[in-house]
Amino acid sequence: MTSPTPADDQQPWDEPVDERFSPSPVDAVVFDLGNVLIRWDPFAAVVAGVGAAEATAFFAAEDFDFGAWNYQQDAGRGWEEAETEASRTHPHWGPALRAYREHFPRSLIGVFEDTVTVLRELHEAGVPLFALTNWSEELFPEALRRFDFLELFEDIVVSGEEGVAKPDPEIFRVLEERMRHRGSLEDTVFIDDNPRNVEAATAAGMDAILFTDTGHLREDLRARGLPLRRA
Repeated sequence: MTSPTPADDQQPWDEPVDERFSPSPVDAVVFDLGNVLIRWDPFAAVVAGVGAAEATAFFAAEDFDFGAWNYQQDAGRGWEEAETEASRTHPHWGPALRAYREHFPRSLIGVFEDTVTVLRELHEAGVPLFALTNWSEELFPEALRRFDFLELFEDIVVSGEEGVAKPDPEIFRVLEERMRHRGSLEDTVFIDDNPRNVEAATAAGMDAILFTDTGHLREDLRARGLPLRRA
């Protein structure tokens, strides 16, 4: 049997990588979940409970910040406490804010298929995979039930379980401890759709990528030498 020529033996990812990301190897890849792998739209959940007109008014309200309120549950506050307090201070929004949790499964409106494909390819290539997500401890089981690709992660750090959420530096220390057996944050790639979280990850020493759903992720990871097929 003759030895294969380099062309015959070439893998889909065997080509020069961007020298900016060499020579340090990648120990692991860490994914955010919401709006990186899983499409999340809280409006869809609230509409199911109070209708489109009321939901639109709720999310546009100047006297109630849904994002800031929801972030507290991501950081560990229980939903019953959150709803009770918000209903007391903003009784006119009580039905809308309760509708979010009651109809939460409707907020998970799909997946980013291209990102899921990238995740599966990395897993098949043996790249250690972790997730770091801002998600309520009480609501995260719905994601586990719905999305089988979450089983590909070696570990998932859920902010609600830890009592601290991105971009707080503490959650990156939690991540570092959970993945210590795989390497350091300095040799880890992090993917998130929130610029503040990307900045915090960079400050923690990670090589952070801002996900924008423009098809850039595969090439961004290939440039770092990760074993992905060409698009």
